[in-house]
Amino acid sequence: MRPFRVRLTLILMFLIGISMIGAGFTMAHLFKDSHITALEENMSREISLLEATLDFHDMNAPDAYTYYTEQSRNLAKLTNSRVTFITKSGRVIGDSEKDPLLMDNHSTREEEVIAAKEGVGRAIRYSDTLDRKMLYVAATVTSGQAFDGYIRLSMGIDTVDEGLTRAWMIMAGGLVLLFVAATLVSYKVASSMTSPLEQITRVARRITDLDYDARVRMKRKDEIGQLATAINVMADSLQAQLKTIRDNEDLLQSVLDNMTGGIFMVNAEGEVALLNRAAEKMLDVDNSEMAGRSYLELKHHYELTRLVEEGLSRKEAIHEERSIYNPSERILRLDGVPMTQDGSYRGMLFLLQEVTDIRRLEKMRSEFVANVSHELKTPVAAVKGFAETLLGGGVTDEKTANSFLQIIYDENERLNRLIGDILELSKIESKRAPLDCSPVHLSTFFDSVLETMSKVAEKKKISLSAEIPQELFIEGDEDKLRQIFMNLLSNAINYTHDGGNVRVSAVNIQKEDGSESIVFRVTDTGMGIPRKDLPRIFERFYRVDKARSRGSGGTGLGLSIVKHLVELHRGAISVESNLGIGTTFILELPLLQEDEM
Repeated sequence: MRPFRVRLTLILMFLIGISMIGAGFTMAHLFKDSHITALEENMSREISLLEATLDFHDMNAPDAYTYYTEQSRNLAKLTNSRVTFITKSGRVIGDSEKDPLLMDNHSTREEEVIAAKEGVGRAIRYSDTLDRKMLYVAATVTSGQAFDGYIRLSMGIDTVDEGLTRAWMIMAGGLVLLFVAATLVSYKVASSMTSPLEQITRVARRITDLDYDARVRMKRKDEIGQLATAINVMADSLQAQLKTIRDNEDLLQSVLDNMTGGIFMVNAEGEVALLNRAAEKMLDVDNSEMAGRSYLELKHHYELTRLVEEGLSRKEAIHEERSIYNPSERILRLDGVPMTQDGSYRGMLFLLQEVTDIRRLEKMRSEFVANVSHELKTPVAAVKGFAETLLGGGVTDEKTANSFLQIIYDENERLNRLIGDILELSKIESKRAPLDCSPVHLSTFFDSVLETMSKVAEKKKISLSAEIPQELFIEGDEDKLRQIFMNLLSNAINYTHDGGNVRVSAVNIQKEDGSESIVFRVTDTGMGIPRKDLPRIFERFYRVDKARSRGSGGTGLGLSIVKHLVELHRGAISVESNLGIGTTFILELPLLQEDEM
């Protein structure tokens, strides 16, 4: 019943509407004709009044255009219409709306043609100047020798339309009365249909604005309910897909941010598209500042930008190393690959890897091999030389032969120490020497160490002493601690003049973070170390006084071993020295060793 009732209501409304509209159009036509006629008569009277009252100037005078244009504008305000002064030849000399010099000849205009014949002419047409439909009334005017032509008034027929609108409003009032009953029924039907559609539209707009939590709250089983269900299912699907996309983006961003290698992406236009954290740190730039800007703005990395430019121009994979200075020299390996999508070139993706430490280690390894070869070559050559001399029978004196044999023995011992130190250093550096930690009573520990070194010290009449608090303990590997201090004391004794002093001290200190450590000092009154050599004394095979070191049987690896063993205990070592006064090695070791996870 409800659809039929709606159709019947719509048919009745349609018939009534057609009747009212037909009557309205008839009345409107009659009203319009009568109103236009009244306007024409009124405008004719106004022209006659202007002819009688206006002070006409010579229309051929130089200022005629200015005068009549000004008069037309003043009169337009009074008459509420457009005023135009036209000569008999059709030349416009004044107009209230437009510059008369820009207007064409009006001799062929309908109203002027009729006015020339009958005295007054009327016409309705569309005005290109004012962009609307106008009513024109022109009348012939003659004022002595000054003016002989036409005065034309024109008015938009908007006023007629306004009157017609009022008539329609009156008719609409009656129409409203007739439509009230149908409107009430129509409104109820329409709202039952449009209200849920509006709700669905609002939800759809929220989803369009990326609000994927929006849902249509509706329980209907008709087509509208099915549409609401489809909208909700679509929102659920979009929300799930968006979550997957965001999770993937977060994962990708986390991967990029936590990569040790730098990712540097440049698009086909040469603009920086992406820099991850590692690349920002390497290049000392910020992704937010560089994104969308030319890679050439990395001008303080000239070699790098040149390589990027080469990759972009060649559109081929590149694998190069370049040095940058930021502020110190750093060596970067740059691996670049072209990016393509659906066959189109999108730019270049570069992987930046800092290889400074690797190259430094390679250099150190090369130098180490060279130094080991050199250090081994000297005693081997000595052993070979003296052995060949003895084997050749060139030495008949037993004392000399024994001297040669002693040299061969000493050089062999030196080789053994060198090989032992090399093996020990290799074991420490390769982390194959784990700590076997236990509490160490430092006073007892140093009594044993000094007793071992006392014989060597007595030969040079060097005084050994220790200032170690009786209650002081430390957790550490006792064997490795012994190796540390034996090396330091041996060096101190070797490089201290006869009759000098070597002293060991230990102090317990409390740090700001609450942890405790022990600071050891091994001080001698030896020859000291030049300031220029201090930064390098912990390098392998580095000797301050090479002749003195070889003479004392040193291998050049002792301090390097000490440094690695100290760092193995999570400590630090430094040195202070003054030439001719002495040297102090300062070790700071934690009181307790943390358990490795």
